[in-house]
Amino acid sequence: MVPSVLIVDDEKHTREGLQQALEDNFDVSVAGSADEAANLMDAQEFDVIVTDLRMPGKSGLRVIDRALALPNKPAVIMMTAYGNIETAVEAMKRGAVDFLTKPVNIERLEVLIQRALKTKTLEIEVKQLHERLDEKYNFDGIVGNSQALKDVIDRVRLVAPSRATILVEGESGTGKELVAQAVHQSSPRARAPFVAVHCAALSENLLESEIFGHERGAFTGATERRVGRFEAADGGTLFLDEIGEISASTQVKLLRFLETKTIERVGGTKPIQLDVRLVAATNRTLEQMVREGKFREDLFFRLNVVRITMPPLRVRPDDIPLLLAHYIAQFSKENAVPPLTVEPGALRYLQAYPWPGNIRELRNFVENAVVLHRGGKLTEFDLEPRFRGEAPALMLPSAAGAGADTAGMPAPADNAGRMPALPAGAAGASLSVEENEKRLLREALLKARGNRTRAAGLMGISRRTLHRKLAQWPELDVIDR
Repeated sequence: MVPSVLIVDDEKHTREGLQQALEDNFDVSVAGSADEAANLMDAQEFDVIVTDLRMPGKSGLRVIDRALALPNKPAVIMMTAYGNIETAVEAMKRGAVDFLTKPVNIERLEVLIQRALKTKTLEIEVKQLHERLDEKYNFDGIVGNSQALKDVIDRVRLVAPSRATILVEGESGTGKELVAQAVHQSSPRARAPFVAVHCAALSENLLESEIFGHERGAFTGATERRVGRFEAADGGTLFLDEIGEISASTQVKLLRFLETKTIERVGGTKPIQLDVRLVAATNRTLEQMVREGKFREDLFFRLNVVRITMPPLRVRPDDIPLLLAHYIAQFSKENAVPPLTVEPGALRYLQAYPWPGNIRELRNFVENAVVLHRGGKLTEFDLEPRFRGEAPALMLPSAAGAGADTAGMPAPADNAGRMPALPAGAAGASLSVEENEKRLLREALLKARGNRTRAAGLMGISRRTLHRKLAQWPELDVIDR
């Protein structure tokens, strides 16, 4: 689309001359007064406005004010024959992006217009980026409707506007960093940096340098000064994940920051004053580490000003359908495939499964299912044995000698419609010959999705024998395609 430019000047030959000079590259409109310019701005949007300063009636400063009050603000360039510092300063204070003196140099004006367009484009991109970040990390990005999650969100809303240090607890994969980002995005620091450090991923020496920075010559290989994550987060939020993994010396330096709001780079002696909010997270019990002498008690108290505990997914079964829908939509879009449909039988098993890897495990499961099924249906027959509480796969004979995965019959549903897992140890108990045969037949029928011919082939028996077995164990005959 051709950029649109509005020329505002009370001198007819000036505005018409500029229109002729610029119309090869821009869609140019003209106005002879501030009021005429206001009417044009009401009628259409402009990317750039070039306005004279001195005009009868309302001056060009009023044009600036009117333009910058619009929802989609154009870039404004001021021009005048009375160029002086005071005029330029006033125009810039009003929001003009540049200043030009008369007589106008056309090449210079075109350069200023192109620069203004780039600035406007950048501002739009930054605004869109912030909107995407807000959408990703605000409370709408924390998926779930369980009371346990609502309690977390209420706590985040309460503490986000404060300057308090926050300790986020929870098992791995429960979304601790997502909560830290939500705290940041909901705070007055939202437009400042959010910097994350995963403490367990770095060695002791590297971690200290990464967090606090280092001076040139501080250690072998330190050939230049390095700014650490603390300084990078100045004015914003520093998130230290797995805080329980940091060494004793790093604990001391971290305690010093919390007490004085200053740090020293490794190898440095000059205190650096910083304004950083600290959010720490752990999947360990810091109180127990304090009792064992592995974590400083004074640092624990400094970190534990506000505590947020993330619930594991196994206590949020009602959130699983929402999480499945959320990630199915995300990965279907990313992979350009139709959305996956989760059948009720599969959903019951997925809600009963304990999800030891929590949301991270569920996310990976959905990505795998979306890619493999490509818009199809996910049934209980597609689930791995672990989702049905079964033992590792038993090998079924087939005509081709191929094995089949273990699969189990659904257990009776509870009052909430969720399918419970088998009792602990049941899958590994010693089975009689008859029980083992019955179990293998069940697995074969599940693997074959109720196809009796295929199930007989997997068992290495005839279809007639299969029918006889089903007459003996009619409860297996409910397994349908």
